Amino acid sequence: MTALRLPRTLTARLVAVAVLLVAFAALLIATATTLAMHSQLSHQLDEELRASIGRGFDGPGRGLPPHQDGDGDDRPFLGQGYGVVLGHVADDGTGDAEVVAGDDDNVGRQSLDTDQVKALAAVVGAREPRTVRLPKLGTYRVLSRASNLGGYDLAALPTTDLDRTIEDLVRLELLATLLGVLAAAGLGTWVVRRQLAPLREVAGTAHRVAELPLASGAIEMTERVPDRLTDERTEIGQVGAALNAMLDHVEASLDQRHRSEQQVRQFVADASHELRTPLATIAGYTELARRQPETSGTALAKVETESARMTGLVEDLLLLARLDAGRPLERQPVDLSRLLLEAVNDARVVDGDHQWRLALPDAPLSVTGDAARLHQVVTNLLTNARKYTPAGSTVTVTGTAQGFTVHDDGPGFAPELAPRAFERFTRGDAARTRAGGAGLGLSMVQAIVAAHGGTVDLASAPRDTTITVTLPS
Repeated sequence: MTALRLPRTLTARLVAVAVLLVAFAALLIATATTLAMHSQLSHQLDEELRASIGRGFDGPGRGLPPHQDGDGDDRPFLGQGYGVVLGHVADDGTGDAEVVAGDDDNVGRQSLDTDQVKALAAVVGAREPRTVRLPKLGTYRVLSRASNLGGYDLAALPTTDLDRTIEDLVRLELLATLLGVLAAAGLGTWVVRRQLAPLREVAGTAHRVAELPLASGAIEMTERVPDRLTDERTEIGQVGAALNAMLDHVEASLDQRHRSEQQVRQFVADASHELRTPLATIAGYTELARRQPETSGTALAKVETESARMTGLVEDLLLLARLDAGRPLERQPVDLSRLLLEAVNDARVVDGDHQWRLALPDAPLSVTGDAARLHQVVTNLLTNARKYTPAGSTVTVTGTAQGFTVHDDGPGFAPELAPRAFERFTRGDAARTRAGGAGLGLSMVQAIVAAHGGTVDLASAPRDTTITVTLPS
């Protein structure tokens, strides 16, 4: 047995619900109307029944049963209509009754048989009218009362007209309900389709976006839900606004992905260039040593230098790859004051031509992180300041509660270079000479600080360059 399956489309569901509500309301109204009509007609029939029993048995000399001494007494039947039953039932349940029968030309009285009288006798004595079914005659309302001759006088009226009226009313109500349901279905379909037209327009926008080639390359996503369908005071407007917000986010993500792809391509090209130079040098000096054995000492020294340079470059690239992959760093308490002091002292030993200054607060500075990597951050910043500032420049390291700053009074970053200072393989020397390094120092600083949950900011002007490192305490 298969389960009942509801319509799948929203239009069909809404129309179905509307039709069911109309049908349910119509049935409730029809039921209430039918019950009220039946009650009213029954009340009228009972009043007529009381009038019939009064005409039949009230007044002088009218307490006689319909038949007496073999001859009928017409007085109880005077003024009675067709189908009226008048009779008398004795205390022992026996009695007789007659019904007014015939047509306009031939009106007469017809005696009821034993079964019919028994059916009447079963309800005599009740204070209110009762409904009984008389064999061969149909359904009647019966009213009885005590007779002054003993037993009970009774009168009965057929419910044929009442039943026919109720049946006609039910048929009319069913027809009206059917027409109402059909009208609700047709009008509801038209109204729902009209009201859901904006939703279909929103869906059309989503389908057009889904058909765009988004796999690779630069993506131009111009499809948007019209402004008239983004009013968040309406349900469809909320959907349209949400879709536009999602498309904006997707477009930004695709742009970011494209920029990342471009950066990866540039990264691969730059890394290949940086590795190709020492490899070419090693190959050249190896060939020189093979052809001229007397130069083997110089060649081996050069090979060793280039190998060390290539090893350092590869290690830097591996560190950046690990940081990009989100590999966690050590999380231990680090004495930042001591770390800055050691790094500045090392810089004084390596380069005495610069002025190295350190400013620390009275309270010790402490952060949570990887001590070795944080030391590498400070060393890279001081090395960068030493390389790109002339002899005699002053480099000042200042510790703060939020991290530290490195300031120098050198020439600063070129305006076109400052926005890209922390990108990989970004160098001030456009000729890509080896004197300028591989261009990974500042990018490693940013990657390590970001892995600690901090930020790096650059503010550069001639004789006033400051790099601010903010670390979580």
